[in-house]
Amino acid sequence: MKPIPHIFLSFLLTLILTFQPALYPFLFLSAAAVKTANTQPDLAGQTQDAVFANAQVSASSDSGPEVSAPSALLMEATTGQVLYEKNADEPRSPASITKIMTLLLIFDALESGKIQMTDSVTTSAYAKSMGGSQVFLEEGEIQSVETLIKCIVIASGNDASVAMAEYIAGSEAEFVKQMNERAAGLGMKNTHFEDCCGLTDSLTHVTTARDIALMSRELINRYPQIHNYSTIWMDTITHVTKQGTKEFGLSNTNKLLKMATNFTVTGLKTGSTSLAKYCFSGTAEKDGIRLIASIMAAPDYKARFGDALTLLNYGYANCRMYQDTQMPPLPQIPVKNGKEDMVSLTYDGTFSYLSLKGEDFSGIEKDLVVQEFAEAPIKAGEQAGWLSYSLNGSKIGQIPIRFQNSVEKASFSDYFKNLIRIWLLGNGNASSSRFSISLLPQA
Repeated sequence: MKPIPHIFLSFLLTLILTFQPALYPFLFLSAAAVKTANTQPDLAGQTQDAVFANAQVSASSDSGPEVSAPSALLMEATTGQVLYEKNADEPRSPASITKIMTLLLIFDALESGKIQMTDSVTTSAYAKSMGGSQVFLEEGEIQSVETLIKCIVIASGNDASVAMAEYIAGSEAEFVKQMNERAAGLGMKNTHFEDCCGLTDSLTHVTTARDIALMSRELINRYPQIHNYSTIWMDTITHVTKQGTKEFGLSNTNKLLKMATNFTVTGLKTGSTSLAKYCFSGTAEKDGIRLIASIMAAPDYKARFGDALTLLNYGYANCRMYQDTQMPPLPQIPVKNGKEDMVSLTYDGTFSYLSLKGEDFSGIEKDLVVQEFAEAPIKAGEQAGWLSYSLNGSKIGQIPIRFQNSVEKASFSDYFKNLIRIWLLGNGNASSSRFSISLLPQA
């Protein structure tokens, strides 16, 4: 192989360093209702919530159904959209609805690997001393994490809740601190927990119908396996203590599970004390739509289930869900001055649209807007564009498009190595057009 003439190398290197940015082609996509901007999109000041919300809801002129409870809310779980509310931000005592947050922290600990379903948990004297609804754990009794989850979800066991709180955090007080931190992270602005089971009669242990829906949504979306337990009607556990071995029956406090409905009841949690009256977070599913009905301070246990049934029936009678299962393929886009000459893109989630107006979803149009090129350095996850949706000429939402991988800025040595590689690949069989295309820097 002949050596590369120095003057030729110098000329090519100067050409690349001088004109390389101008050699990138601009990226255009054109198809029916799918477009790409022919200029760099302005991404400044656009937030996930305000601009790139990945779900929207059409409003309904209907004021909604009547419920007897003084505080209630109906939410769609996928989009988080509120379909009905009544005094939804009034702080009230939640009773055992508190255990939704307790369960959320338990499943957080399972997901992180801090605990396992098969771990053995020893009941303390303090956990055993809990009154109210309980499964009658004895001091020193050992149960698995999964068994205690069943006791909390099905039978609303206060003793099981405290045993798990102590196992995860070392003490109930520390666990409650974590509960309040988790609530703040979910935007539960009107919630303050003082125990892990809701047994307290404190006037400052409070939440709201909206906040109940928020933590319920987080639990069922992040950990759908909760429904493996919240749909159990009856089960048993085995107590093994100094007094011997005996079976104990668990009966679900969610009576909606046995009511005749035109949807599937999937959970979630009841609660009642003299202060809180009768509360309920009911979850259901039908035709891919998952609803959450939060009921607080209903006058009796029948009313809370009746109100939940009313809200869920209202939701399923009016809701239709559009979910984009065929999002447009994303192109790679050119990179200027990078160690790689192209970068891949990815969608930040999927798009859902909840309608209460009965629109024809066949009229939905999509508009894809991505950058023509990217300037290195590029950080994975940075915004590169968006996919917006419109229905009958009105925008109904959009989702962000992000860089899938990082690209470092190219150095002088990268250009030089690339030049050598180009020459080696093209030596003896290079046409002028092929050679000019290959001038783009590559990794």
